[in-house]
Amino acid sequence: MKNPAIALRHALERLPFAAKMYLVIGSLLAATGLAAMLLTTAIAGEALTDEAKRRAESLAMSLAARSVDPLLAVDFLRLKNMVDETVNTGADIIYAFVIDPQDQVMAHSFSGGFPIELLRINLPPDPAAPMEPGARRTSARLLDTGTELIYDFAAPVSLGGNLLGVARVGLSQTSVQAARRELALAIVVAVGLVAVLAVGLGSLFARTVTRRIAVLRESAEEIMHGNLDVHAGPRLAEACWEIMDCDRTDCPAYGDRSRRCWHLAGTLCENCGEAEFPAKLDSCLDCRVYRQNRGDEIQDLAEAFDVMAVSLRDHIRELKSAQTDLARQQQLLRTIFDVTPDLVSLQDEKGAYRAVNKAFRRYFGCRDQDVIGRADPALFAIQGAEVNAAEDASLLETGRPVSKEIMVDHETSKRWFHVVKVPVTDSGGRIIGLLMTARDISALKNYQDQLIQSQKMEDLGRLAGGVAHEINTPLGIILGYAQMLLEDLPEGSQPREDVAIIEKQTKVCKKIVADLLGFSRQSANVIREMDLNESIEEVVSLVRTIFRQERVEIETDLDPTIPPIWGDKEKLKSVWLNLVNNAFDSIGQDGAIFIRSKLCRHRRRVVLFFADTGAGISQENLKKIFDPFFTTKQVGKGTGLGLSISFGVIKDHQGRISAVSPAPVEYLGNGPSEHTKPGPGTVFVIELPLSREGLPDEECEETASMRAGVSV
Repeated sequence: MKNPAIALRHALERLPFAAKMYLVIGSLLAATGLAAMLLTTAIAGEALTDEAKRRAESLAMSLAARSVDPLLAVDFLRLKNMVDETVNTGADIIYAFVIDPQDQVMAHSFSGGFPIELLRINLPPDPAAPMEPGARRTSARLLDTGTELIYDFAAPVSLGGNLLGVARVGLSQTSVQAARRELALAIVVAVGLVAVLAVGLGSLFARTVTRRIAVLRESAEEIMHGNLDVHAGPRLAEACWEIMDCDRTDCPAYGDRSRRCWHLAGTLCENCGEAEFPAKLDSCLDCRVYRQNRGDEIQDLAEAFDVMAVSLRDHIRELKSAQTDLARQQQLLRTIFDVTPDLVSLQDEKGAYRAVNKAFRRYFGCRDQDVIGRADPALFAIQGAEVNAAEDASLLETGRPVSKEIMVDHETSKRWFHVVKVPVTDSGGRIIGLLMTARDISALKNYQDQLIQSQKMEDLGRLAGGVAHEINTPLGIILGYAQMLLEDLPEGSQPREDVAIIEKQTKVCKKIVADLLGFSRQSANVIREMDLNESIEEVVSLVRTIFRQERVEIETDLDPTIPPIWGDKEKLKSVWLNLVNNAFDSIGQDGAIFIRSKLCRHRRRVVLFFADTGAGISQENLKKIFDPFFTTKQVGKGTGLGLSISFGVIKDHQGRISAVSPAPVEYLGNGPSEHTKPGPGTVFVIELPLSREGLPDEECEETASMRAGVSV
């Protein structure tokens, strides 16, 4: 059985637009009218009831006030007249009477005798009792006679706080309810008349809207049949050249009564913008023509529809013209594609080949029809099929290009290829494929091997020492921490034996590094944005504990306003580590190292100061400290390559490094403490550029004033 809700929805969808508008307007009016009727009836009915009750209460109080004199004068005739006057004030007042304090009826309005049960059923407050502010002097009760409900109001008749009697008035609830029903009927009639008027006006509006929508539908059908010369918007009664009294016949809007001037590009009015619709509309909002000829949203839609048809017609003409150009360019690109000696292929996002050049087909011995549409990486992979598939999947997912050199076995020889894979994106930036180029660099590799071999012996000693120096630093840290642990661990425990193994093997590594005679080369710089202060803090946190064992403290004063710089973070950290280790070796025990960074006043460079309270460097040695293999340390304590390597790293970063000894006092923080062994000290000054353009030619004012050593 079909779901009733679904059936109702389908029935509503099949209704004409006008019927839907009638239904919506009628439903809204019915719901609004019903809610308004119920709310108004309830509010007005309650107000009517409250008003009747206040009137009955007022009558009771008035009767009580006027009954004082007749009761004192024992004038029962006058009292009877007052009671009758009270009853005659309205049809809803059905009785009134006055009794004395002994419940004797002094006067009443009952024609068939006074009902005794009314005497004690409702009593007013004692007039002599104190009353709270805002309290009533009357009492009201709802009485049920069996045939109707009556609101009974009792008011005390008093003089000087003495009770003379009670005045009672009865209000018929049935009469009040009848008045409420009459009021509700009047509201229903009024709401009905308003609803009928609203439905009539809504129907007129619906017919107007549907007629204009029908014009749009007919225009759309014409476009579907290929007719782009349609006109859905109303024609202009008074055009822009008539309103502005313009005689510029060369203007695109002149003589065109089917389109508004703000839909046309290149109009000659001095107030018109140069952009096309709809961006042009911003300059037309205050124009007299726009204010006079603009319409509602449906007219705007119809006019935009006409503009779309004209734009489509123009674009189709342009596309046909461009199609010829594309065919010619495609042939040109195909020629270039096949001429290049590199292997070139284009794949879609599923890995299927869309195009390959002649060199690709020649290398794999295939034809276009054997490759195009295939997605088998095992057939057309220069490298291993699994590696090729993984690289392609990663590139298509992340968009990161691949650039590498690979060696493959080709028939009887080995060949080297430089492979580059880049993502291909659409206009929205979505990756839709990848382009691969592979260049045969076998000859270049042979030349490189010969050059490397010729330089190997020359660089062997220098590189071996550099590697030993670089590796010895972390090995020394590992060994230091291992020895610290050995001091804290108990003899004979398993952890101590494990740490002893670490210590032993670390010493073995240090021996291997020291005996290293093989070939090594430095890795390429990995330049990216980095936090300079953060790199210094990482090095300080690494060595602080070890230095404190010899009572050597490190103090830092890093400028937080230094922006990120471009550099190789790991290589710069090796420079910082080398400088603090040299300072530590110079101090020995009981000293301090001070590290400060600051931003140059012109914000074109950052300056670092590494100062220590060590033994200092003689003026003669200051000229040699950056030379390879120069060292003032004891034999076996250093290779003399640390500062040379640091010199090269800073130079690669387009910076400068220099040394000053003895160190000026202002660079030693707060000065040596009582536990610090004083010494001449040394300050290493490093300048690094904030941009990739390098340091400015002029020196920083502060470093220029103190520079006395060797600088880059």
